[in-house]
Amino acid sequence: MNRIKVMINGVPGKVASGLLLNAQKDDRFEVLPWSLTGPEIVETVYPIHGMNVNLLKPDRRNQMIDSIKKEHGMFISIDYTHPSAIHENAEFYCSQDLPFVMGTTGGDREKLHAAVEKSGIPAVIAPNMAKQIVGFQAMMEYAAKTFPNLFKGYSLELHESHQKGKADTSGTAKAMVRYFNELGIPFSNEEIIQERDPENQKNRWGIPEEYLSGHAWHTYTLTSADQTVNFVFKHNVNGREIYSSGTFDAVVFLSKQIKNGERGRVFTMIDVLKG
Repeated sequence: MNRIKVMINGVPGKVASGLLLNAQKDDRFEVLPWSLTGPEIVETVYPIHGMNVNLLKPDRRNQMIDSIKKEHGMFISIDYTHPSAIHENAEFYCSQDLPFVMGTTGGDREKLHAAVEKSGIPAVIAPNMAKQIVGFQAMMEYAAKTFPNLFKGYSLELHESHQKGKADTSGTAKAMVRYFNELGIPFSNEEIIQERDPENQKNRWGIPEEYLSGHAWHTYTLTSADQTVNFVFKHNVNGREIYSSGTFDAVVFLSKQIKNGERGRVFTMIDVLKG
């Protein structure tokens, strides 16, 4: 079996580094010894599991990418960088004909889609790569389209907690807001209650201490106007392992789409699950 070549970008970030380690152990993939990283990163090489990964800052990637492509041929980029770099990275992938899987959250999603659709590459772009949560979102989307205004008159409280280093509001929470809007509940992204304080997470939320540096807890509470009916939806993730499986499935899916000749098309994780 020919292994799929991948370049995991965002090292030495925790999500990207964890993915890199898991990919090295997965026979489906060949990991390139390169990673796009931020301008603030001091290191130039990141050693991991017997491999030295060369870190490319934005000011060097344009001059290096041609030689990387010449040496390794076609590969898929996996993006778990910083939300502030999301558009710049997407434009780089599109301009360099680099198909990509983007799990980085934030940015203007419509702008991201437009960039890919104008390009000659396919991509998987999703705010959440956890398959089970994506399945839950698909159920909510189905409910919203099939039973519009089902919860009209209800109020919504949306709490999300992530590790202190997460810079933006949860992309999953924002997606869920859209479904609740279609179900009849007026609610904006600005009303999402974020938690990034480790002390509150530990003492008020009850998040295990060993996962304070990597977790994703969400609670959606719906209450009727007269306060007599209450619905609670919740999904709590400790650690990051759940994202590796979904991301790798997305890479395999995208590889098949490339072989099928897909160009200029954005796929979602729901497409991946169906595929």
